[in-house]
Amino acid sequence: MHESLRSKHNDRILPGLKALERESELLEGADSREVIAWAVETYGEGLALSASFGGGEGMALLDMISKVTDKVTVLTIDTGFIFKETAEFREEVMRRYKLPVEVLKPELTIEEQVERYGEQMRTCTPNLCCQIRKIEPLQKALNRYDAWMTGIRREQTPQRAGTKVVAWEERYQAAKIAPMPGWTEAQVWDYVRAHDVPVNPLLHQGYKSIGCEPQTRPVHHDEDPRAGRWAGTDKTECGIHVEGGQISRAGA
Repeated sequence: MHESLRSKHNDRILPGLKALERESELLEGADSREVIAWAVETYGEGLALSASFGGGEGMALLDMISKVTDKVTVLTIDTGFIFKETAEFREEVMRRYKLPVEVLKPELTIEEQVERYGEQMRTCTPNLCCQIRKIEPLQKALNRYDAWMTGIRREQTPQRAGTKVVAWEERYQAAKIAPMPGWTEAQVWDYVRAHDVPVNPLLHQGYKSIGCEPQTRPVHHDEDPRAGRWAGTDKTECGIHVEGGQISRAGA
């Protein structure tokens, strides 16, 4: 394991894998703003935030970051399948927060994707669609960054239960920082209300987890918040945060 790494775009020396493990242990249980401050100090302009503008936790994190720095670039993916409300909300939010934003798009248009992989790809068929339209654009963007922050929380899915505050992501060749892994849904909404944080309007229309429109539906009050994602399948993750289940680009 490397004790230190060099930044992808300057001479900054960064924590290596062992150092990141130690830092994660030290930051476990720390206030989210302390984690953000550490990330900004450590990575500077080599730090990005991945945001979908779909959940309350991502908006809470963006709000906290904006109070620490205006240099973190917001990376957000427009798959071509996102809700119109999400796209409009994104523009509204970025006018308010003034952080630099980069909208990532897949290499293939939806029509090119359908032509190459079949008509079923017109309705956001997992898992290949997630690979093409989400994972690969983020992977390409992170080639230019040393670390990225995310608002994922341990209680969201069983796959996220082991989320570390700081970890090295080999496939992205970047450190992944989760400043709020131990937050509950109640804590998220307490922060949103206390700080007047805007949230996606769909969250007030029965949606609890918002992704691509063809694979997202509102949920009942007694359903799991992510039950509306890829409904009728056992899929609960697009693959950005949990590696595995990816399908080869050779075919659908």
